[in-house]
Amino acid sequence: MSSYARADENLGTFSLRLLSLEADVELLHSWVTHPKAAYWMMLDSSVDDVATEYRRIADDPHHDAFLGFRDGTPAFLAERYDPRFVELPGLFDAADGDVGMHFLCAPASQPLHGFTLGVITTVMAWLFDDPAVRRVVVEPDVGNTAVHALNAAVGFEVVREIQKPEKKALLSTCTREQFLTRIGAAA
Repeated sequence: MSSYARADENLGTFSLRLLSLEADVELLHSWVTHPKAAYWMMLDSSVDDVATEYRRIADDPHHDAFLGFRDGTPAFLAERYDPRFVELPGLFDAADGDVGMHFLCAPASQPLHGFTLGVITTVMAWLFDDPAVRRVVVEPDVGNTAVHALNAAVGFEVVREIQKPEKKALLSTCTREQFLTRIGAAA
């Protein structure tokens, strides 16, 4: 059962549901250990390592993981977190209404034009579907130029570079208004 769904006229229906560690860990492992997921920093992880990490997320009251689907087929991972407690404490003065986000598209044998933009648009629309969310915060690796371009495409603005324990990151934010202006109110 999905917790959110969005129709894309060119790509089909995207939906999300809470990650089920028992049902999804093998699939998730295949995604996070794929070379295209290098910035996820889990390339050498075992299934048990992935299970441990996502169990930690499931047990954290400030962090959630969701499996995303395209037309009913698993296609992406999304994480939602409270930046006051996860990823950014001491690095960013989070405000009420801020939510952090990560997303990962499944490796594809046949790339689908516009798919990744469809995924990030869906994830952002899902986050902003909660009226309490005023701004989305991200902290991708400074070297991940593909994600920087996608972030800009949906309205993110760079705040500054930050040094996290595991990486140098490009802290960026996107308000609801910036998102709607960039993608249009039809999202």
